Amino acid sequence: MGARKDIDGSASVPAFYGKELRFKREAAGLTLEQTVEGSFYGTSYLSEIERGQRRMPGDLARHVDRVLGTDGFFERCCEDVRRAKRKGHAEYFEYVLEAEKHADAIEDWCPNVLTGLLQTPEYARAMALSAHPGATEEWVEEKVAARMRRARLFEDDHDKPEYWAIMHESILRHPVLLPAEMAEQLDRIAALARRRRIFAQILPWNGGTYPMMQGGAMMMTFPDAPPLVYTESAYSGTTIDDPALVKRYRKSYDLLRAAALPPEASLAMIEDAAEDYRNGKQPH
Repeated sequence: MGARKDIDGSASVPAFYGKELRFKREAAGLTLEQTVEGSFYGTSYLSEIERGQRRMPGDLARHVDRVLGTDGFFERCCEDVRRAKRKGHAEYFEYVLEAEKHADAIEDWCPNVLTGLLQTPEYARAMALSAHPGATEEWVEEKVAARMRRARLFEDDHDKPEYWAIMHESILRHPVLLPAEMAEQLDRIAALARRRRIFAQILPWNGGTYPMMQGGAMMMTFPDAPPLVYTESAYSGTTIDDPALVKRYRKSYDLLRAAALPPEASLAMIEDAAEDYRNGKQPH
């Protein structure tokens, strides 16, 4: 059995409450199994909450308060944890933040702008200001930092999900940043592909009609839960779990993948565009 790892409660709000949960549970002399007995959750789920890796759902918080006799403490703290975990993100994006950490595959379709997981700080800043031109610098920097935290998903060698991104070619050609910054943005995508952290495909601009022309989508599959689809508009987002709708998105994404260039050809196109920007040229 491995050594018991201490929890740094100062690392984050979820870690603080996770440490409190472990302290209260052990003070009550209960195991993980005894604590979750009678709930709909397993021991691994509770263990991840104790380590600050998952938020505690309201129904589990109420169950834990009853079992540990903590007088509603964990139920009251649920909202604090939710706000902390979504800091820098919209409230409607909260569920995606939780879900993508536990997905075994994430598939993105980017018709107009790069998905947040692939953005550099400069690109993220430009996107935040395009949607909120009157925002304060502090607010913008919070948004940028939040997107960079999400990108840590690619840093874990063992638990990273398989990630696919299909991007419309127009994204490569649209200079939303200065040329050097656009080159850096495309270099980041190419580097992730070269390191086999992601699979990137480009949908050619002259390919005619294609599925999901009216908007992007993120599909997530899990080892122990049904698949989800997330769609987003300018100021709102929707998480879809209806099996029939998810199936339709699945079929459309597969057709989109078939219409896109293969990963190697797509990578060459991304690197060529980056080189054009680096040389002060507009990619064509």
